[in-house]
Amino acid sequence: MSGPLNRPVRRRTFVLGSAAAAGSAALAGPLAESASAASFGWSDDGSHYVVDTGANLVFKVSKTNGDLTSLVHRGTEYQGYGGKNSHVESGLGTSTVTIAQSGSTILISVAYGTLRHYYAARSGENNVYLWTNKADTSVSATRYIVRVKAGLFLNDEPDSYTYAPTTVEASDVFAKSDGQTRSKHYSKLRVIDYDYIGWNTGSVGLWIVLSNHEKASGGPFYRSLLRHQSADGGGLYEILYYGENQTEAQRFGLQGPYVIAFTDGGAPSSSLFPGTLTTSWADSLGISGYVAAGGRGRVAGVGITGRNTAYPYTVGLANSAAQYWGSARSSDGYFSIPGVLPGTYTLTVFKDELAVHTTSVTVTAGTTTSLNTISIPSSNDPGNASAVWRIGDWTGTPSGFKNAALMTYAHPSDVRASSWTGNVVIGSGSETAAFPAYIWKDVNSGLLVYFKLTAAQAAAAHTLRIGVTTAYANGRPQVTVNSWVSAIPSPPTQPSTRSLTVGSYRGNNYTFTYSVPASAWLTDVGQYNVLKIDVVSGSGTTGYLSAGTSIDAIDLLA
Repeated sequence: MSGPLNRPVRRRTFVLGSAAAAGSAALAGPLAESASAASFGWSDDGSHYVVDTGANLVFKVSKTNGDLTSLVHRGTEYQGYGGKNSHVESGLGTSTVTIAQSGSTILISVAYGTLRHYYAARSGENNVYLWTNKADTSVSATRYIVRVKAGLFLNDEPDSYTYAPTTVEASDVFAKSDGQTRSKHYSKLRVIDYDYIGWNTGSVGLWIVLSNHEKASGGPFYRSLLRHQSADGGGLYEILYYGENQTEAQRFGLQGPYVIAFTDGGAPSSSLFPGTLTTSWADSLGISGYVAAGGRGRVAGVGITGRNTAYPYTVGLANSAAQYWGSARSSDGYFSIPGVLPGTYTLTVFKDELAVHTTSVTVTAGTTTSLNTISIPSSNDPGNASAVWRIGDWTGTPSGFKNAALMTYAHPSDVRASSWTGNVVIGSGSETAAFPAYIWKDVNSGLLVYFKLTAAQAAAAHTLRIGVTTAYANGRPQVTVNSWVSAIPSPPTQPSTRSLTVGSYRGNNYTFTYSVPASAWLTDVGQYNVLKIDVVSGSGTTGYLSAGTSIDAIDLLA
């Protein structure tokens, strides 16, 4: 793909995997010096196509299956561990692999059934550009993994389990001897938060710069694998489709370019980032599914009213074929989303991660679809409702609740987690911080909330709301108010895979409402009413894999 892509300007999170701080970015991407390209070219060693970029980077691609079998930068081999190569998914098998040079670009094309994969090199650049076109479900292509030799990049980050030999859950969550947990799932980051992922020693950096994810699924707040490191070696991922805690159907078509980039120890060049990367040089290469900048459009909005300016707002576009997003300007809500494929999209305005407005927008190639000011009705934001009391903020996230921040990079059993049990008293001033971000049937079901009502409040019926962001094994809240017991609510649609234990609360936001009659309240205004919240489900196993749910907010409406 070429032209400006869909990433918002605010994505500036850099992920480093060593104690060395990133220095100034080394030459990378389109800004690399052309003087270093004297040896640019390719050869055939019989089993591989060997490409020299002329920038101290030589890589090999298998002529048999399209695996990346060698990645040598400044004389050091980085590729491979455990006898495995870098490749789409776990390797494609026998494929048709061809190579062609067009001026200062070399393109290797891999055809495997209906799947097409591409590697491109540019003269004088220490990068490898990759595209993957998955046309249907006949090929299980959900990722590209760059496998990196052990010992080249040392780290002890949350997504590393080099020093964590004890298995906590399944075969992919581990515990160190000090009780801290590690897993390749624990990235901390949402897709909207980062432009690249990798490691750096201070003298060399190896990165994957992600694509615009227009053919991925899950939206801007989705979390998936980014990297891992174990005793065997490390892996950097570009996830093309990831089914764990997934909220959308799989999309098909060309995804990319995503870039394997080397630097002299700094961050990759911002010219490679989605949103700034241009690839007009690829327009005529014949990449299957490629749409140049001229075949794309833009959506721009002059502003958004009805916002709560205490929170960031994101505008997303999505249909069955593609997804995009951009940040709304904090001052007035202005937004611009470029590089959009033609079509009709659902436009969603998110307050933090909570959808508060939707409409439809049509995009035409070569033009900008300009939108008048979007007005968010007050009733669309549940945080605007008058409440007797409220725990948490309506943001579509468990932010502020006990252990919420830790849970994006640790297992619930982690030694750093505060106790998952404990009750809450309204008026204490610490209601949200004391209330657990997650509730499980087998861990802390039966949490109690104590509150008092005035005589006027106790004389009326009230609506109780519990907002959730995801659920595991159909876990949902049933409430008891004093002696009044609610019906068991039906489970909303949620992902069926693990979520709460693998660093993600992102499912489908849903609000449970309970009509509590006036007869449920205590008539003595000096006494505390007691709300009990139980998790009910006939599914799940035990402990942290019992049925559970993540909390967005809880309130009793006035």
